[in-house]
Formats: sequence, structure tokens, C-alpha cells
Amino acid sequence: MSHNDRQMNGQHRPNNILDQFELPPARKGKQRLARLRTAWRKSWEESGFLHQRWEEVGQARHASWHEVANWIKTAALFGGLSLIVLMLDAAGDITSAALKGLSNVPATSASDGSGLWGMVDHPVRVFLADQAAHLAVAPAALYAFWQLTGLLGLVGGFFGNAGARIAWVLFGIGSLAMIWSAAPAGGRAAATGLAALMWALASIFALRGLTLRPIVHNHPPQYQFSPALHLHATIPAPTPAGDDYGPDNVHPLQR
Repeated sequence: MSHNDRQMNGQHRPNNILDQFELPPARKGKQRLARLRTAWRKSWEESGFLHQRWEEVGQARHASWHEVANWIKTAALFGGLSLIVLMLDAAGDITSAALKGLSNVPATSASDGSGLWGMVDHPVRVFLADQAAHLAVAPAALYAFWQLTGLLGLVGGFFGNAGARIAWVLFGIGSLAMIWSAAPAGGRAAATGLAALMWALASIFALRGLTLRPIVHNHPPQYQFSPALHLHATIPAPTPAGDDYGPDNVHPLQR
């Protein structure tokens, strides 16, 4: 028996580290869980990693963009870009489905000009169908684009979007021009006038809050000017006692 294999207190002494007894798996799991709990508590202490990150989040609410931590800026930019990508993807799908649904509507046969709305809608369909004969586009596509422009202008203008309001104004002017051109000669003026009234009523919602009065913002001045007059006078230095002022022994200022 070698020196490492000697009995100590009636027990076998291992001769290397491979001969040591391993801990049971349950005890290993408990030790790992205890280490994780200890690391979690230390990270939330005053100088811990998670505590510092939480303090940075709290300070970001009252700090400017340049004072915010870099990891918060990165997370905000990444989240904003992801949201923009999702919104653009959803908007593209919605627009494609809307255009596809509107394109399936016939350009001329869906309205025969009867009724108040047909008096406005039928001349537009006829005008677009006549113009599409000279263009490489289907009449249904032109009519679908006209409908989509009016819908976006109405909804966007209601929420105060300046571009949507401009599109709504152009949509109304173009619609009136098409109705005047394609309406029957005998009722052209009436159809155009009623269309203008309908457009004006719809503009109550599309141009909500729009005013022609100039908006004047009265802000207090940031700098206050306080005029003051400063006079700079030079006082001659006093002459020491006993000095001779001259033949008359009189100070030069008293002569």
C-alpha cells in the first residue's frame, strides 16, 4: 500500500482529485440557486449593476436627450425603428387591400345617376372612364384612387394633418371640375352646385379647427434691459502734509 492509500481514521484517503466523491445532483442545484439569489441581491445593492441601471432610468425622465444614458438611447432608437417598420408594413398591407377591394368595383355600371349621391358620383365615374381610354390605366383604378384620396383627406384633416387638408382641398376642386365636365348640359350647374355644398359640409370635419385669424403668441421677454448711467470721475490723490504748493502756498484746486 502506498503512502496515499493509507487508512486515516478507518477511511480510505483518495490519492488524486478524480477519486473524490461528487456531490449529489440535488445538492448541486441548491448551491447554484443559492449563488443566483446572492448575485441577485448584490446587483440590487447601492453599487450593484441593476440598481445603477434603475437609477439611470429614473433620472432619464427629468434629463435631456444628451444627459440620458447611452443604453437607454440605444433601446429607445431600436424600439422606435421597430415600431416604424411594423407600422409601415401594416399600412402597406391595408392600402394594398383597400386598393384591391376598390378596384373590383366597376367604374361606370355601379351608379346610374339616380339619387342625390348618384348625381355626384356618376359624372365622376363617366369622366374617369372617358379619360382612362386615353391612358394606360383601368377606369376602376382611377376611381379607386379618387375614393382613397378623398377618404385619407377627410380622416387626416379631421386629426389636423396639414398635408391631408391640402389633399382634401385639391380633391374637392378636382371633383367639382369633373362633375362640371361630365354632367348633362341641362343640369350641369345644379349638379356642380349641390356637389360644392356636399363638399362644404364634409369640410366641417376635414378642416376642423382651421382658422384664418393670425395666432399671436405673447411670451415674456427672456432678457430685461435696465438702462443705467455710469459716470466715471477721477479723484486726484491727496498731497501729503508739508508739501510746498507754490509761492503763495495755495493748493492748485483752490486757486
